[in-house]
Amino acid sequence: MQRRVVTSPEESRRLEALVSDIARRRDRGAFIALFSHFAPRLKSFMLRGGADPETAEEIVQEAMITVWNKAEQYDPARAALSTWIFTIARNKRIDMLRRQVRPEIDPLDAFPVEPEAPADARLALEQASADLRGSIARLPAEQRQVLQLAFFEDKPHSVISVELGLPLGTVKSRIRLALTRLRGMVAEHMP
Repeated sequence: MQRRVVTSPEESRRLEALVSDIARRRDRGAFIALFSHFAPRLKSFMLRGGADPETAEEIVQEAMITVWNKAEQYDPARAALSTWIFTIARNKRIDMLRRQVRPEIDPLDAFPVEPEAPADARLALEQASADLRGSIARLPAEQRQVLQLAFFEDKPHSVISVELGLPLGTVKSRIRLALTRLRGMVAEHMP
C-alpha cells in the first residue's frame, strides 16, 4: 500500500512562496529550503519506481535544477507545487531511461552509412561501370531495349512482351542473347 503525504494548506502556501522567491529574486535560501523539503520525497519516489540509489539521486538533482531554472513557469492555478515538481522528476526519469535504451540518434544518421571504399576500388568500379555501359551501347537496339526494360526498369518479361507487342519467347530470347554478348564483351576487358 502506497503512503500518501498530505501537505497542510499553510505548508503549501509556504512552499509556493519559496518558489515565488526563487522566480523573482533567485533566492538561494528559498531554494535550499525547497530542496530540503522535496529532495528526500523525490528520491523515495524514484526508488519506489525502480531506480537505483545513484540514479535516483541524479534524477533529484536534475529535477531540482530544472525547478531553479524554471521557477517562474510554475502556475498554482494549473497544478499543486508538488504535482509540478514530481512531474518534472518523472519526466527526467523517462528521459534517462530513453537514453539508456538507445543512445541519441542523429536524424541525419538514421541509416548506417557504409564506409567509403578506398580510392583504387572506387576507380576500378567506375571503370567497370563505364566498360559495361559501353558494352550495352554496342548491343543491337532490340536487345538493348529489352535489357533496359527488364533490368533497369525492373519490368516482368510478360509486361515487356505486351509493351513491345512481341511474343514472350522472343523477349526471353533477346534477353538471353544480350546477356551472352555482354559476358563476351566484359571478358575481353578482364585482365
